[in-house]
Amino acid sequence: MASDLLSIGLSGAKVARAALDVTAQNISNAATDGYVRRSVSLTEVASTGYNQNVRDVSLSGVRVDRIVRNADAFRQSEVRRTGADTARADAEVKGLGNVESAIEQSGIYPAITGFESALQKLKEDPVDTSLRASVIEAARTMSATFQIASQEMDAVGKGLRFEASDGTTQVNRIAGELARTNLRLSRAADASSDQTALLDQRDKLLADLSQYGDIGTTLAQDGSVTVTLGSTAPATPLVSGRNTAALAMTTAADGTVSYTLGGNALSLSGGSLAGQQLALGKLAQLGSDLDGLAANIVATVNGVQGSGTDRDGNPGAALLAGSSAGTISLATSDPARIATAPAGAPANSRDAGNLDALRNALSAADPAGKMDAILFDVSATVAGRTVTRDALATISDAAKTALAAQTGVDLDTEGVNLVRYQQAFQASGRVMQVATSIFDSLLQIR
Repeated sequence: MASDLLSIGLSGAKVARAALDVTAQNISNAATDGYVRRSVSLTEVASTGYNQNVRDVSLSGVRVDRIVRNADAFRQSEVRRTGADTARADAEVKGLGNVESAIEQSGIYPAITGFESALQKLKEDPVDTSLRASVIEAARTMSATFQIASQEMDAVGKGLRFEASDGTTQVNRIAGELARTNLRLSRAADASSDQTALLDQRDKLLADLSQYGDIGTTLAQDGSVTVTLGSTAPATPLVSGRNTAALAMTTAADGTVSYTLGGNALSLSGGSLAGQQLALGKLAQLGSDLDGLAANIVATVNGVQGSGTDRDGNPGAALLAGSSAGTISLATSDPARIATAPAGAPANSRDAGNLDALRNALSAADPAGKMDAILFDVSATVAGRTVTRDALATISDAAKTALAAQTGVDLDTEGVNLVRYQQAFQASGRVMQVATSIFDSLLQIR
């Protein structure tokens, strides 16, 4: 009996010490990013096979069954999914916001209306040099604003492509880390502190990866994970065991990007890579709209110019040059070259027939209205995407809160556990002390 008490007390002391170690680890890592709270799972130690009856069961103490990570796989998956959606929306809104700023701050709309106003002012005196010079300067300003917008939009595109390229690099780096973690998990002992640390590392890497793209996971018995990224045809896993597939980015002529995984076309619906891809697509569309508007203005102005006569009595020549927002410019800086008079009119003619035709042509082409539509398009898109991002962020925060309530460390609870396990350790020591006293008393019986 005394020896049984000693073994029971010893097992209790060992378990209490292990539980104290786990509690101390929880407290010391309370603020560590990605740390999942541990708890000790205990089980009774039972022995069988007494001489009197082999079917008898004797409870002989307690032992540590395993170290439990308080993490719900479903909640972790939900955090990754909602986080990927939020990251996509964040990246898209950020990119579109920069596009909106590039277009609005260039001042194209007021420059177009300023050019039209200068033409209307020229109607008062078609041969006045100062009024003609005002038209030339208004045309120069309008051309410059188109060029500024084009340059700023190009800069936004370069920034988005750089971020997408960096994200591609980060995905490949994280995939490599996951493959190495899988290898170490396959070699780690079950329920060991090394395994639980590796599982924390695995989950942290998966959370980081979900910020770049929508991922799917399949967990093996040893804790290793197979990861899919987006969707490919045929299906290609990003990480499988110790093996990885390479993610690559390709840039098209219009500045948009596409991705491949292991050489197969990849479609992403979440993560910053998808958001940057969407923003670049919208940027290409707006750039095309802006180029079309600039080309239309050039064609309209030069078409009417060619039908009239300038102040010197010469046939009207091109006033603008270029075929896109980035190339539009003044073809002449001489105010006399503005063809205000009809074809065949003499020099210094005050007949503003061709000027009226130019104003009517611009009114029909409505460049100011088209520019307003472009501004409305980008601002409405940004506003809509911002509402979506805020809603997704709320959902993501709720998922994170639910997971943190389960995996986070509550210092009050851990403080109680410290006292509880310390008392259990002391009680187990007292059991061994009593067992020793009983055994000594038995030895003294004569």
